[in-house]
Amino acid sequence: MSLLSETHAGLASLLETAGFPRVEPAILQPASLFLDLIGEDIRGRMFLTAGPDGEEMCLRPDYTIPVCRAHLDGEDARTPARYSYVGKVFRQRSQGAPEFLQAGVECFGRDDLEAADAEILALGLDSVRHLGVDDADVRIGDEGLFRAVLEALCPPAAWSRRLGELFGETDRLEAALAVMGASEETGSALPATPTLARVLEGLDPAAAKGAVAELLGLTGLRPVGGRSAADIAERLLEQASLSAQDPATVRAAELLSRYLKISGTPRAALAEIEAFAAAQGLDLGTAPARFAARLEALEARGIAADGMSFSASFGRRLDYYTGFVFEIHSSSRPHAGHIVGGGRYDRLLSLLGASEPIPATGFSIWLDRI
Repeated sequence: MSLLSETHAGLASLLETAGFPRVEPAILQPASLFLDLIGEDIRGRMFLTAGPDGEEMCLRPDYTIPVCRAHLDGEDARTPARYSYVGKVFRQRSQGAPEFLQAGVECFGRDDLEAADAEILALGLDSVRHLGVDDADVRIGDEGLFRAVLEALCPPAAWSRRLGELFGETDRLEAALAVMGASEETGSALPATPTLARVLEGLDPAAAKGAVAELLGLTGLRPVGGRSAADIAERLLEQASLSAQDPATVRAAELLSRYLKISGTPRAALAEIEAFAAAQGLDLGTAPARFAARLEALEARGIAADGMSFSASFGRRLDYYTGFVFEIHSSSRPHAGHIVGGGRYDRLLSLLGASEPIPATGFSIWLDRI
């Protein structure tokens, strides 16, 4: 066990007593784990080296992915499991030391999703109280609700994929919706579409692939970056789709923008979302009922719904999150950033190689912000 201060050792004990045994994944991790899941943007923040066989390695920049990987390497990844950690992570940062302490928990395999989410948030609040934060400000969001609205509006597949990837990055999402809702009638400038993309528009994927392959053969050009003719055709068709405008796409952009402005106490926001969906004839499936069930589970644990704030646009910036998300701030230190961040990330273990979906939820505590 690493050397911890008395306060942090007490936090480790609190998490273990709550039923989350402590684990300590290796500090040196394959860099591809993070680059594949988070993207090349994180490369500049990692400390990189090479392993004996030339594999690119890094000092772990967080715990969640290594804990998930270690769980999958166990005997039966389908068996429900809980883990906690308190230790060092390593990131190059513009402010703060590059080596700092992080704590948190991960919970895998529970089918009672809303009850598990409530337990995780309750434990996060217990943790910050242990650390002396007595003015917790809880902010929540729900990617499941956003996805339900997106699915009900049925935008073109390229837009659905693009908007789903941007959820949680408010400025970029708003900019994308502005382009999606642009039209000649509104006087807004549409993005230029490459000529080849316009030519390919309307072709089925197989025909588009054949056309690109023939063009490459005639010109003698070679694809760059390891991309195949199919990759190039898919990208060009996506560009054409993103540039195409029709009344349904413009309406979808306008309604999504309206939805993302909904905020307030969770129950009031849920009522507004349900009224919005009814007025627009949108079927949101089970998402509103699951949101309400989560609020009931939180209140059963003594967490008042009216004591939290909800924003329809709030999401975690990592695209493996799938549902409930939250942050805990200190209301007396609003500029310090979130102290705790977490939520539901049911996609992550599948992305790491799980043979079947495994429910997952958890949180991380940024100890150097306290």
